[in-house]
Amino acid sequence: MTEQLELSLEERLRRTIRDIPDFPQPGIVFKDITPVLNDAQLLPAVIRGLADEFGRAGVEQIAGIESRGFIFAAPLALALGCGFVPIRKPGKLPFRTARVDYQLEYGTDALEVHVDAFRPGQRVLIVDDVLATGGTASAAVRLVRRLGGDVLAVAFVAELAGLRGRDKLLDVPVHSLLTYPGA
Repeated sequence: MTEQLELSLEERLRRTIRDIPDFPQPGIVFKDITPVLNDAQLLPAVIRGLADEFGRAGVEQIAGIESRGFIFAAPLALALGCGFVPIRKPGKLPFRTARVDYQLEYGTDALEVHVDAFRPGQRVLIVDDVLATGGTASAAVRLVRRLGGDVLAVAFVAELAGLRGRDKLLDVPVHSLLTYPGA
C-alpha cells in the first residue's frame, strides 16, 4: 500500500487499468477502468487530479459522456462546485433533446443532451474515461457548442495516443491523466 501511494498518479493508473483484447470486437484492445473504480485510494486521487487541473478554470458545468464518463464527471462536478450534465446515447433522456450523429472506430452512433442543458456562454468541461479515436468527444464538443456552451477543454483519465483522437479535437484543449503511446 505504501509503495502505491508513493507512485505518481500516472504510474498508479498505468499499473491498474487492464487491457481486454478483442473487446468489443476482434482487433480492439479495450482499456478497462473498473479496477480504478475498485481502488478506494486511486479513484479519489483521479478526481483530485482532474480537480487540480481545472479548479481555477471557472468551470460552470461538467458534461459527462455516457456511460463511463459519468463515473468521473459527477464527482468532479461536486469537487468543483458546479453542475453535471449527462450526454447520453439516443432515447435515454426524458425531455426534448439535441442530437449529433458521428462515426466510431467500429460503426456509427449518436449523442443527445437536453436542449436546456447549457446557458449561452456557459463554461463547460467535457469528461470521459478514455480518448481513443476522438469521434465521441468531438461529437460531444459539437453538441455542447450547438446549444451555446463554451467548451473550455475535454478531460480524460487515459488517452490512446496512437489512435490520434486529439486530431479531431484540435480547436479545444485536451487533458489526459495518463497517455498510452503508440497504437
